[in-house]
Amino acid sequence: MPAEIASEGDNFIFLSSIIHAYVDELFPGMSVVECHQFRVTRNSDLEMTNVEVEDYARALQGQLHRRRFGAATKLEVNIDCPVELTDFLLERFNLSNDELFQLDGPVNLRRLMALYEMIDRPDLRFPQFSPGTPKLLEEDAYIFAAVDKEDQLLQHPFQSFIPIIDWVRQAAKDPTVLSIKQTLYRTNESSELVEALAEAARNGKEVTVVIELRARFDEEENINFASILQEAGAVVVYGVMGYKTHAKMLLIVRRIGNTLKRYAHLGTGNYHRKNSLVYTDYSLLTSDEVLCADVHKVFQQITGMGKKIHPNLLIHAPFNLRKSLLKMINGEIAAATAGKKARIVAKMNSVTDPTIIKALYKASIAGVKIDLVVRGICCLRPGIARVSENIRVVSIIGRFLEHSRVYCFQNSDPQVYCSSADWMERNLDNRIEVCFPILKKKHITRIKAELEMYLNDRGQSWELGADGDYRPLAIVESEEALEDVQKLLLKQFC
Repeated sequence: MPAEIASEGDNFIFLSSIIHAYVDELFPGMSVVECHQFRVTRNSDLEMTNVEVEDYARALQGQLHRRRFGAATKLEVNIDCPVELTDFLLERFNLSNDELFQLDGPVNLRRLMALYEMIDRPDLRFPQFSPGTPKLLEEDAYIFAAVDKEDQLLQHPFQSFIPIIDWVRQAAKDPTVLSIKQTLYRTNESSELVEALAEAARNGKEVTVVIELRARFDEEENINFASILQEAGAVVVYGVMGYKTHAKMLLIVRRIGNTLKRYAHLGTGNYHRKNSLVYTDYSLLTSDEVLCADVHKVFQQITGMGKKIHPNLLIHAPFNLRKSLLKMINGEIAAATAGKKARIVAKMNSVTDPTIIKALYKASIAGVKIDLVVRGICCLRPGIARVSENIRVVSIIGRFLEHSRVYCFQNSDPQVYCSSADWMERNLDNRIEVCFPILKKKHITRIKAELEMYLNDRGQSWELGADGDYRPLAIVESEEALEDVQKLLLKQFC
């Protein structure tokens, strides 16, 4: 490396650049004419059909090695790659020109993520923060007493995820706790939750864990967690065949005197402590009798091979979530038609379901004001004359990945719902999901205010136009706009 470069501090070079520079030496006796990079992305879903439930974990483990041989879905090449070579690769991987991406730079930018931990440049990093914790849930607090007093609502990462972990740890040791039921879709390595659940089983609690073995890229780890829990004496269920269990639920049953009392945690995100520091999600800790009874029913359904249930407050997919959403959208249409104020505000990762999109267009035509905060894919087009003039779509891209799913219908009772589900076909048709109401008025008011903060953001907000393009929203002096909602929430809670 030249001395003038080496003396400037941290220096990195792509391995591919070294290969380009010395490719002749890799093929002695041959003349290398050209050297080009390409990258193939493959379908990573593992197909599991006609497998007996008791053999499912072993069968899935046997399928893991096939992931690298999945069907190709995308080809990336350098922009200077010759047409002849590009055509050869497309033919080889059975891809079309629509699945070809020509890049002026590295074909795998994910490798740059490793640099974050390798360079000591605090001036290039976000400032560190400590998530806030409500006083009733602070360290060493007895979580059951806090939830007995009132429902607890947390928004991660601005508020800590640790109370949920502490709750399971306390339940594992509490002599009044009879049973714990939990769903696990993704959780972090050496999961504290898995350790606490295993301890609870060893302490004689009835522990049932619904583990989704097909959580993409976490299959092997989830199989290992299932083995740990089974060895501790917990009952491990792999969900309902043909449906991914994506719901985020925890249910604890205690014996208090001569009565049984249920407690539940419901969330929009996974039980993953590391993700809770970078993903935005809502958590509700509740002892509401009706809501907890509904959670119990859903667990019975999942562990009882799909028996039909009728929850009172929870809405769940694939059974009635789409139907309920359409009913609430139609309720706003009826209100607007009657000359009343009508509004829908929703926040989620993606909007792709055709039926929901058509219903939103119909609502817009009827005069319903619709505001959507959609981080990822949005197949709906706002701002189309006489179709979606009353719809606005914004995407917040910032320090934290916006992951919470919140639905707010002005004329619904209650008005605010949180959910594990996006408005996508896969969530509404092919997954076990839960949508839960926010019952306390102060929590409804809080969530609605936070949604308005997102809609007023001008620091990291992009608005979707009728042409399908996103454009950054600049601060306008005449507007009362909030700059960078994530920074504001950090100041508010941390």
